[in-house]
Amino acid sequence: MGLAGVGAVAVAATLCLTGCANVGYYWQSVTGHLNIMAAAKPIDELLQEPQTSERLRERLKLAQRIRRYAVTELHLPDNASYHRYADLHRTAALWNVTAAPAYSLELKTWCFPVTGCVGYRGYYDEKRARVDAADLAQQGYETNVYPVTAYSTLGFMNWAGGDPLLNTFIGYPEGELARLVFHELAHQVIYAKNDTTFNESFATAVERLGGERWLRTQADDKARQEYAAYDGRRRAFRELSRRTREDLKALYETPGMAPDAKEAAKQQRMAQFREEYERMKAGHGGEERVWRGYDRWVREANNAFFGAQAAYDELVPGFEALFHANGDDWPRFYDAARQLAALPKEERHQKLKEAAGG
Repeated sequence: MGLAGVGAVAVAATLCLTGCANVGYYWQSVTGHLNIMAAAKPIDELLQEPQTSERLRERLKLAQRIRRYAVTELHLPDNASYHRYADLHRTAALWNVTAAPAYSLELKTWCFPVTGCVGYRGYYDEKRARVDAADLAQQGYETNVYPVTAYSTLGFMNWAGGDPLLNTFIGYPEGELARLVFHELAHQVIYAKNDTTFNESFATAVERLGGERWLRTQADDKARQEYAAYDGRRRAFRELSRRTREDLKALYETPGMAPDAKEAAKQQRMAQFREEYERMKAGHGGEERVWRGYDRWVREANNAFFGAQAAYDELVPGFEALFHANGDDWPRFYDAARQLAALPKEERHQKLKEAAGG
């Protein structure tokens, strides 16, 4: 259940080759991203190569259709991104580390040039990510290391070929592949510095609205049914996570509660989360293969896990309401979102919550 998002590390690193603190960290970011770029080949060339498998050929053609649709129907950027493909020979593009205190869902932030402060730090090597997480755990943080199948460099690397399609997500169900491409391109439309929740919620709203339109107008019945099963599991899990997150937040903010009592209540709620997950899984036909990613998340769930999820969900209803308030017109919606991005952080969040009726 990897999350796509902004490659803050990659963007910062490519613009910060010298003069930055923590040179070793930036160096792994530079080399990691450049290795991805070097592995990418133009899709048109791959389609002509006899060694390209029929399965990959079909997926690349589908991705080309999705890319054209993103431009013509959703008015997303028409640039170099997603016209090349790279096989990384691994299951994730990178691994993100998140961290949160024992009694808070507020994520620790790291600050980078250009992208500002974000609630995660990315590594192109999983072992290095886990070492970082272990160091943070020794400092008293709860940590989460999760695979990221795709990320956006915000358009800064379009001069060098743009963000490529990757083997880490090219096999996704049609509807999910469309949503992922829409999500990552949306990051090139609007980016508010130091506001992960705004940025990810905006991109998630674009992917949901655009993905629903793609499935309705471009996909066949088989693709719609395949996606309905996939998305049904995801929606059920997100709802379960949302309820748990709200309960934990209320618990942590309870005034005057003794630490021992707070810890006991926290562990009880986490146990309830895992029990509810098993019931939910059984109700959706608990086939182990399709639940494997969720199983890992549930097994490792903690404050860092729930804090990271919130960034992708919290403001989405407000953005969806903003889209409809602008007549379901994409350029008008983007202009309205840009106006919000120009406001102070708290004010833009409040306006989106008001738009959603919250």
